[in-house]
Amino acid sequence: MLEKIEATAAAIRAQGIETAAFGIIMGTGMGGLLDHVSIHKTIPYSALPHFPIPTVAYHEGQLHYGELSGQKVLLFQGRFHLYEGYDYFQITYPVRILAALEVDYLILSNAAGAINLNMNKGELMLLEDHINLQSGSPLALKNMDTLGERFVDMSAPYDKALAAAVIAIAEKNRLPLHRGVYAAVTGPQLETRAEYRYLKIIGADAVGMSTVPEVIVANQLKIKTLAISVLTDNCDPDDLKPINIPDIMAMAKEGERHLIVILKSLLAQL
Repeated sequence: MLEKIEATAAAIRAQGIETAAFGIIMGTGMGGLLDHVSIHKTIPYSALPHFPIPTVAYHEGQLHYGELSGQKVLLFQGRFHLYEGYDYFQITYPVRILAALEVDYLILSNAAGAINLNMNKGELMLLEDHINLQSGSPLALKNMDTLGERFVDMSAPYDKALAAAVIAIAEKNRLPLHRGVYAAVTGPQLETRAEYRYLKIIGADAVGMSTVPEVIVANQLKIKTLAISVLTDNCDPDDLKPINIPDIMAMAKEGERHLIVILKSLLAQL
């Protein structure tokens, strides 16, 4: 495993990419951030040895290197999910590459369903904690001792200083920003009414199919982590509507506008 990581990192360095302060893994339908990045280099995942290839729409499979608000950034446009058939090592591979390239901060975005009905479609939720319902862990692998500590503390998986800065930015710009708990499920099917009720009972405010494995590995590798959900649908078990992909993507774009303001301001002040 370590040999694969080193080979991928070496291929990126061979493209003339320097160490960046920030790594960003972009969620579904959130490619608009690239319009605000001064891109110096783009590498298809297919050109990198051992790098997985996304199989779902809206995950283009490209690594971008550039500058955002004066900070050097590495942006992964396309992530990986359990429901695609990938294992946890593949799903979290971008995070391990960021660590190999000595990146200090990881920012993750995702599209999620709002279980907390005080939250609306098109708004943002800052992850303060999470619940892993994916029936596995990226740390439960053979030879984990070659990649880092196996028994990783998760009492505070999200960096409090980054979170405080984001909250202040949202308040200053009068942007709707909720704070809550994200539940990660396997998918790809959406939840039943009973499952939404269960998620609410156990304390989830939003639900999605990604992010948590990457956060676990980021904590293992001591990378300061921030995660924000764009809420794309309301998960009301008493008024559950059939899935509407065009509406979900429209809500992703609505939330993305606010997310871009926050990220640009955050990087400008760090």
